[in-house]
Amino acid sequence: MRKSTVTITALLFVFALVIAGCGKKDAASTQSPQASAAAGGAQASAIASASPAASTTGSANSLEAIKANGKINIGTEGTYAPFTFHDKSGKLVGFDVELAEEVAKRLGVEPKFIETKWDGMFAGLDAKRFDLVSNEVSIRDDRKAKYDFSDPYIVSKAVLIVRQDNETIKKLADLKGKKAGQSLTSNLADIAKANGATIVQTDGFNQAIDLLLSKRIDATINDGLSYLDLKKQKPDVALKVVDEAQDAAQSGFLFNKGNKELVDAVNKALADIKSDGTYLKISEKYFGADVSK
Repeated sequence: MRKSTVTITALLFVFALVIAGCGKKDAASTQSPQASAAAGGAQASAIASASPAASTTGSANSLEAIKANGKINIGTEGTYAPFTFHDKSGKLVGFDVELAEEVAKRLGVEPKFIETKWDGMFAGLDAKRFDLVSNEVSIRDDRKAKYDFSDPYIVSKAVLIVRQDNETIKKLADLKGKKAGQSLTSNLADIAKANGATIVQTDGFNQAIDLLLSKRIDATINDGLSYLDLKKQKPDVALKVVDEAQDAAQSGFLFNKGNKELVDAVNKALADIKSDGTYLKISEKYFGADVSK
């Protein structure tokens, strides 16, 4: 009898729990769509608040983010005269540096230069460390498949540089079997490879010149404007140009794809810089001529 009483009591308790559970389920199911949306929105807001703040370059509209932040992050080498280098006082200067500073000024923001080795420049842009790269980046079809470029702002030719006493390398084809000092990801390395050279990796123009003068490489293919600047700074340097690439290369600012507003704004700034004479002033300062043609 006692056992039966306990059993009946237990059954009544379970029944009560089931009824209570159904009541809660019905209450949840009758919640209004507006209340459900509000709850979902609150949950989304909470998740967004817990997430790290979006970076400038990670924004859907990077131009708006840049202007809101008041600065633009610019990738550059800092070791590639006369485009981007440090003067005797240690200040970052150069044609690309001053041009980027002028563009930033016309966008109404401050430029923040992030110095990076050339072979890490594209990876830095991929990782959104920069909003753009200002480093005389050649405009090539393979790069355009992944990145966007501004309108061209400089035209130059690649030249073959050897030591003054070298009599065996007189043209690009003579590089076959020779050591050429090149940045691995540059179009200049592609020219050297196409002519049969063995590539010795360098961080940039300055290191290639040092290796050439110390006879650790036989030649380097590099920018003709950089060579002219070298001869201007060191007229007695024991180097010479023996050949040049047939086609001139155009260079522009480099961006991640999906930043049309930013690219358009930079292109407008470039057009204004050229039309009001500022471009020519910067160009003549570093090259003594207009290098946009």
